[in-house]
Amino acid sequence: QVQLVESGGGLVQPGGSLRLSCEASGSIVSIYAMDWYRQPPGKQRELVARIISDGTSGGNTDYADSVKGRFTISRDNAKNTVYLQMNSLKPEDTAVYYCHADLRSSYRGSYWGQGTQVTVSS
Repeated sequence: QVQLVESGGGLVQPGGSLRLSCEASGSIVSIYAMDWYRQPPGKQRELVARIISDGTSGGNTDYADSVKGRFTISRDNAKNTVYLQMNSLKPEDTAVYYCHADLRSSYRGSYWGQGTQVTVSS
């Protein structure tokens, strides 16, 4: 059974920084991509950042326009962990942040974490 567990959310002032972590555990054969989504209050869930495995220790990354230059996604393949470094946070970044993985266990599937709250407020 595969589990994704997020950590690192919390309350931060505008202009501050937070680092989210998401560890995938279980019988994982390979990870194709890991993403961060967010769902602001009263709004739909949206993709924030994605890192796609390319056979190297890094990966190909992509970001929503609203976070480009402020957020950085990275991955530790040995730990099956993805990070989201969030800098210059704004009140509009307030949301529940979800980790998502496209990976193969006994089959290839889509997996979600439980979410972690990020609140940007003075």
